[in-house]
This record gives sequence, structure tokens and C-alpha cells, in this order.
Amino acid sequence: MSEKYNKLLEYLKSLDSVLIAFSGGVDSTLLAKASYDALGDRALAVTAVSSTYPEREREEARKYAGEIGIRHIFIESEELKIEGFAKNPVNRCYYCKRELFSKLKSIADSEGIKFILDGTNADDLSDYRPGRKAAEEMGVVSPFLELGLTKQDIRNISRELDLPTWDKPAYACLSSRFPYGEEITSEKLKRVEKAEDYLLSLGFKGFRVRNHGDMARIELDPQDISRLFDEDLRLKIVERLKEIGYRYVALDLQGYRRGSMNEVL
Repeated sequence: MSEKYNKLLEYLKSLDSVLIAFSGGVDSTLLAKASYDALGDRALAVTAVSSTYPEREREEARKYAGEIGIRHIFIESEELKIEGFAKNPVNRCYYCKRELFSKLKSIADSEGIKFILDGTNADDLSDYRPGRKAAEEMGVVSPFLELGLTKQDIRNISRELDLPTWDKPAYACLSSRFPYGEEITSEKLKRVEKAEDYLLSLGFKGFRVRNHGDMARIELDPQDISRLFDEDLRLKIVERLKEIGYRYVALDLQGYRRGSMNEVL
């Protein structure tokens, strides 16, 4: 792992100055750490704030950037204002990433920064990712992808570096909780955020609350499904999600799997 990290540092040094699209997730946190180690003040982490990005993730991004020591700023990037995004087409992520990378490019240009980086890794190409097209169009560099680093590589290196994100569950923006074609609104996003915050408070990790109209479909890590055999816990979850605004609460027996909304494609 140390050899792979050294190769990453050498690669980043060759870029001279970088702006990192920083969400505070597993990938972007390691990328921010490596960029700071390689380039110091010539690395800038930028976090986009919107209704699709939960408050808890925002605060973790602030915390992690502070612990790394990297220069860090927040910008507003409200996806619901992007024409066509709220209708939730199958290429929704393209609109989002195009908007984000355009804003990052403006910041990079004003700061005299040469390259914009994202945390795409070698495993990401196995899933449907229309946002990659936007990255390619905007000239965004993906160091993990360039070096062939997988998600497990990133977790292993993060663990060796004592980064708090090494075992953080994978995360995607709240828009990914909606079936393609279902309109996305700020009210629906807030409902999903509250539902997932509640499950987090109960100690669940690696899960999703998928929004299907007035039904919440809960995907849990398979090893956590048996927890719902406890009737008191099950009823507490149902009660809370109905308070939040759902009429029906369902458990997906397949459990959590990445990109489940893409199964219809």
C-alpha cells in the first residue's frame, strides 16, 4: 500500500496545482490528503453544498479537511435549479456533474490552478455513470482511475494513513434514492435525509432509503436485516418514517446494493 501511495504522490506532484471535488467521502478524502501531502498550499478542496447533500456530510467534510490541513471552501451548487434535473432523467448525473465542474473550473481559473480532480476509481466503471461524460468533456482528471486504484486499495491506504474515512460506508447524493422519472423536489430530498439520519441514529451502516412515491423502500446491509426481527425496533422505524411523511414502509429482502436504481436500465 505504501508503494501505491508513493506512486499517487508522484503523480500528483507532476500536476503542479490541483482543485479537488471534495465530498468528504472515502475517495475524495484520500485524494485531498494525498494532494496536500504532495502539493501543500497548491491544493484546494472544494465542497459543493445543495439540497441533495445532507448536513451531516457537509459537517464531516469540514472536519476532515481541517484534520488534513488542506485549504477548503464551500460553494453553492443547487441541482434543482438546473434545467431538466428535477425531472430525473436517466442521465440526471450528467447535468449535475456538468454544472459542478463548470463552477470548479471558474474557481480553478481564478486561483491559477491547473487541474481539477475527482475521486473516480477503477471499480466505478462497472456501474452506469453518466457523470463520467461530463468529467471527460470538462477535462477533469481522475488520479485513482489513471493509476488503476480500486475501492479496496483506497480503503487500505486510508487505513494505513489513519484517515477516519477508511471504513466509511459508500455514499451517493440523495437524488440517487429516486426511481428515474419520479420528480425530485426539495421536500422529498429532506424526507429522505431525515429517514436516513434516523437509521444512522439506530446504528445502521451501509444502507439506503429509496423513495417510491409515498413508500420508503429500505435497503440494509444483509447482516443487519435480522435486526428487524425485533418487533419493537421494526415498529419504531415504521412509526418514525410515517411521521416524516411516508405512508408505507418496506424492507428490500435483497439488501443494500450499489446503484440498485440502475437495475431497470
